[in-house]
Formats: sequence, C-alpha cells, structure tokens
Amino acid sequence: MNSNPSDAPAPNRWLAYLFLAMSMSLVGSYVALSKPLVAALPVFLLAWLRFGIGGLAMAHWLKRPALEAPMSATTKRLLFLESFLGNFLFTICMLFGVSMTSAVSAGVIMASIPAVVAVLSWAFLKERIGLRVWAAVGCGALGIGLLALSKGELSTQSARGLEAATGMSRALLGNLLVFAAVVCEAAYAVIGKKLTGSLSPKRITSLINLWGFLLMTPMGLYTAWHFDFAAVAVPSWLLLVFYALAASVWTVWLWMTGLKTVPAARAGVFTVMLPISAALVGVLALGETLSGLQLLAFAIALLGVLLATLPGAKALNQASDRDATTMPSSSA
Repeated sequence: MNSNPSDAPAPNRWLAYLFLAMSMSLVGSYVALSKPLVAALPVFLLAWLRFGIGGLAMAHWLKRPALEAPMSATTKRLLFLESFLGNFLFTICMLFGVSMTSAVSAGVIMASIPAVVAVLSWAFLKERIGLRVWAAVGCGALGIGLLALSKGELSTQSARGLEAATGMSRALLGNLLVFAAVVCEAAYAVIGKKLTGSLSPKRITSLINLWGFLLMTPMGLYTAWHFDFAAVAVPSWLLLVFYALAASVWTVWLWMTGLKTVPAARAGVFTVMLPISAALVGVLALGETLSGLQLLAFAIALLGVLLATLPGAKALNQASDRDATTMPSSSA
C-alpha cells in the first residue's frame, strides 16, 4: 500500500489542463468582482478575512492522513515560501504596485508571467522547455500586451503632462512592485510543483492558507481594531464569502491538482486565462465593452494555450503505435 500522497492517481492530461484553466479563470473572475470589496474593506483586513474564512471552510483538510509520511524540513520550508510569496507578498506587491502605476503598464508587465514561470522551471526544476511551449509563452505575452494596450488609457497618461513627469519615480516604483508580484506568482507555480510530489492538493491548499492567515494577522487585527464593521452592507459580506472561498480554496486546489500531471512551465501558459476571464467578467457582469483589438488579443492568447496543450507529432506517433499493437487482427 502506498504511503505517499504523490503516488495517488493524478488526473489525466486533459482533465489537468481543465483544472489549470478553471483555476486561473476563477482568479480573474474574483479579481474583477473584488472591486466593491476593496471599496468597502481595507486591503489588509480584506486579506485577513479571506484567509480566515478559507481556513474555516477547509479546517478538516489540515489533519495529516494516516498513510501520509510526516513532513520533512524541506517540505515545511517550501510550504512557508509558497504562502509567503504566492499569498502574502503577491497580494501586497500587486495592490500597492497597481495603485502607483498605470493599468496599462501593470497589464504589460503581468504578461511576462508565463515566461518567468518557464525560466524558473528550467532553472530550479530542470524541466526541458520545447519550442512549442516557448511559442505558447510568446503568444500569451503578445495577447495580454495587446489586451492592456487596447484599454484606451495611454491618452489619459500622456494628457497628465507635468504631473506625469513629476510622478515618474512613483510610477517606476509601481512597475517594480508589479514585476515583483509577477516573480511571486511564478515562484508559486514552481514551488507548487515541488510540493505536489510529497503532499496532496488538499493538504497543500489548507497549509499555505494557514500560513497566509498567520502572516496577515498582525496587520489584519490592527486594521480591524479601528474599523466600523457595521458600515459594511450585507451584499458585500456575501461577496466576501465568495471571494474567500474562490481565492483560498477552489483556485488553489484546482491548480495544485493540475500540477500533479502537468509540468510547471506548461502550466504557466494557463496564467493567460487570468486577464482574459477578468475582462470577460467586466463585459458580461459589469457592462463594459469589448473592442476588436481585445478580441484579437484573446484569440492570440488562446492560440498559445492550444500550442501548449495539443499533443505533438511524437506523442501522436506513439499513440498510433500503441493502437496498432493493441488492435485485434482481422484475420481468422
């Protein structure tokens, strides 16, 4: 009997792709729908409540299964880094970075996530990255870059004149913070791949959420002490529950489950679904419009996903050989 959760059956390749796409699509969805939450709750309090609600929802996932070996010191360090980089630092760098720079700049910088994931996977996981994956990374970067540049904000930035010039250092700091968030997100994908070799997706999800709650508690408690909770409307509380479950439970479990089958570099391509789903939620739920350039950006980004997921000629030939050897003879 296997005692290692990594020996448990992993989802097949196409199901793993679906889980990865659903995870990033959910991230984009709750990012778009969290705008009213940011207006109703301070950032640190919002993050602290998110981890708290998520922890209550999956408290039963924290217990070590009877067949799971005790965590090694290396696994414990990786769990802390996964939460510190992917939960704690990513949230702080992204929120404060976007507040200092333009949405256009942030969007273009975020387009580098698949490339950074691929580089980190090659450097730390020793994954071999083929030309098709690099082409998929390029399509994702080009698509998200076009999506960012199509939002009509360049004219707003250039119209600021002297104000924009005097705020150049602030914008530079904002861009650096956004890129730091990109590195944090890429590290999250790579470290997650390492963790799936020793822990189940449920245990990873619950443990990194617990670390996130502990890291955010000092700032969350301080903010809560000075906050008027009665001023928050009931719909905002309901939206907070959805945000907490989506961000802390569903997206993480889907991502870690998909990573059991898919190499980290290839999984990184699916981060293109984040801005795509955020934009679609804006169109379908928030009444925003979609331009022809944005549609082209979507098509290019999705082409990258196809390049990363469709089997290559070698895989197809191997499948044909297997079919030929298993096909029953037509002769009597």
